[in-house]
Amino acid sequence: MKKIRVVVVDDSAYNRRAITRMLEELPGVQVVGYATNGEEGIRRVIDLTPDLVTLDLEMPRMDGFTMLRILMASTPVPVIVISSTSGDEKVFKALELGAVDFIAKPTSVISDELLKIQQDLHQKVQAVFKLNMARVQKRVEPAPPAPEVTVPAVAAGANSSVDIVAIGSSTGGPPALQRIFASFREAPPFAMVVSQHMPAGFTTAFAERLNRSSGFDVREAKDGDEVLPGRALIAPGGRNLIFERSGDKIVARVVPPGLKDRYVPSVDVMFRSCAELYLNRMLAVVLTGMGNDGAAGVREAKKAGAQVIAESEESAVVFGMPREAIATGVVDRVVPMDAMVREIVLRCGLVPRFG
Repeated sequence: MKKIRVVVVDDSAYNRRAITRMLEELPGVQVVGYATNGEEGIRRVIDLTPDLVTLDLEMPRMDGFTMLRILMASTPVPVIVISSTSGDEKVFKALELGAVDFIAKPTSVISDELLKIQQDLHQKVQAVFKLNMARVQKRVEPAPPAPEVTVPAVAAGANSSVDIVAIGSSTGGPPALQRIFASFREAPPFAMVVSQHMPAGFTTAFAERLNRSSGFDVREAKDGDEVLPGRALIAPGGRNLIFERSGDKIVARVVPPGLKDRYVPSVDVMFRSCAELYLNRMLAVVLTGMGNDGAAGVREAKKAGAQVIAESEESAVVFGMPREAIATGVVDRVVPMDAMVREIVLRCGLVPRFG
């Protein structure tokens, strides 16, 4: 098998050595160079033509954001951000600039704690084997101002045939979710819940970022939050999101992951919980991502009477999750990202207004 050739970009010599050691313990991976800042990183990428770059964001001379902009415009290459930045939106800015994924450093100081990211790092590097860089580039480019892409709201006073739209995603998911939420300019008459594979500490900023550009009331889910039309709940990083009936309400419960949950927040767990309560008034959506999370969940959702759609290979950054969902045979329709919002609105029994 062809080796994945990696350039490590980090201003800390300790971090560079630790990341290199962790990478080279993975069969099929070879670190071919390193850089101490973005300017040097660009030169290394041009000279060495690696298959992957790991990138710190806070560096002297040229930071990771500037390096990302230049790389995506001139020498596109998959980039995984390894950053201690978790309390703000910098990581999501990097994803919008073209980074394919990110890993949270356990601490901002130089420490052996960094070695705790090894399993996560190995999983995300393996995703590079299945990555379509052309789709990453396409998502970085501004969407054309076509009416079918910028779907706003639905007719005022309309009733939905679906009460909840449940979305699962992983690698490539944050920019896709940003696009979906930004398309709703007014609050629709259904709720939305999301499980995006993400570590603890990042989902508060992610929900706030989605909220600013959407007609939905988007928030990181808290235990006891009521599921309401026009409200979107984002599963907290590192936890699972389930639902239960409380009197005449349905409320969110934020629970620890199970021992068998390989991916967290678990899409399977969320889909099953939604299906038990909403039956045929649920729409399950599987977006881009590595692995098979969501496949078992869509079977349970379909068995309960729900509708199921999945992102097509045409637009998915990593087609793993949609492919596994489609392979179950229960997916009603496979659609590219450009048509995703329209498909969601139509499957809710609503007539979209474009403009």
